[in-house]
Amino acid sequence: MSRLTILDQPDKVMEIDKSNMIELCERTPFFCGDAIRRVEKMKLPSNYSTLRNIIVVGMGGSAISGELLRDWLFDQVMVPIQICKDYVLPAYADQKSLVIAVSYSGETEETLSSFLEAVNRNCMVLTISSGGHLQAFSQKLRIPHILIPTGFPPRAAIAYLLFPLIVLMEKLGIIEGVDEEIKEALDILGKVSRENAQCIPLRSNKAKRLASEIKDTIPVIYGFRQYAAVARRLKCQFNENSKVPSKFDVFSELNHNDIVGWEASKNLTQSFSLIFIRDPKEPSEIRQRIELTKQLVSEKVSRVLEIPALGEMKLAKMLSTVCIGDFVSIYLALLNGVDPTPTKTITYLKEEIMAKLNMMKKLEKEIKKRA
Repeated sequence: MSRLTILDQPDKVMEIDKSNMIELCERTPFFCGDAIRRVEKMKLPSNYSTLRNIIVVGMGGSAISGELLRDWLFDQVMVPIQICKDYVLPAYADQKSLVIAVSYSGETEETLSSFLEAVNRNCMVLTISSGGHLQAFSQKLRIPHILIPTGFPPRAAIAYLLFPLIVLMEKLGIIEGVDEEIKEALDILGKVSRENAQCIPLRSNKAKRLASEIKDTIPVIYGFRQYAAVARRLKCQFNENSKVPSKFDVFSELNHNDIVGWEASKNLTQSFSLIFIRDPKEPSEIRQRIELTKQLVSEKVSRVLEIPALGEMKLAKMLSTVCIGDFVSIYLALLNGVDPTPTKTITYLKEEIMAKLNMMKKLEKEIKKRA
């Protein structure tokens, strides 16, 4: 029996996907709506409207929500949005900075460390987690906290990490009148989910076909502008779900460095597949760069593929490509006979580092001083 037929055999899929990651992906549209409802009635301190900049603190699947938010609003708002993935905050963070600490588990030590630094610098602070020390510390310090559901791998909780940020931006007056854009995004996500669900056979399922195309290659994702974080998300999903090496880059910067790497011997470059994120309304200067890059690279790599953005408005387009990328990464895992949910190496690293640094006890001691 051909291995590719696994994708169209629910029993085989269930044997591999023991934690049912594919179902979580299919239910993303529902999770988005639920996330919005959980935050809509939240009240923020009145002084938070005086912010000068926003810093979203997080790591991995939690950080990508901030990156998507930043790319979505890049050319729409005057307030700078910075993503911090470290134990420390940038030097400019002060009482006029809004620091949003995002940790799905509530136990990410880099995020907790930056959270405490934000408190010590008298920043305005908000937190998002499914519990853990981040919730406990927030409650002790009377800091507004958004509690989201437990039981997800962090990367599968993207709806609960991104949409609260969107609602918060509206509550803070950073954006307004986005109901129509959110509605379109949810509609498009529903369409992508239905069309790429596990029950849809390979011949009619774009995500299954893409996964089959890139099997046994190293996927490289190229994005541009608002699709920079999307490209990173796809790269990370191939890493965590599919358990394969992957990389990403962004136009037009990649035409000033990355493109030269394809001059290497075809014995090396043919191990890669190249995925372009496309937009029907992409700027002409970007379209020209993409098409020329395809010409230069097509003979060097195993496959050249495209993921077209769906929808009319930016949020829908971005999330449509995120969603189909999630499906592709899960189907690639199944083709490789790999359970997409466990991330053993990450778990091992966290346990080893936490044991050696003893960071949590240090943080607990500092919080007691502040409470």
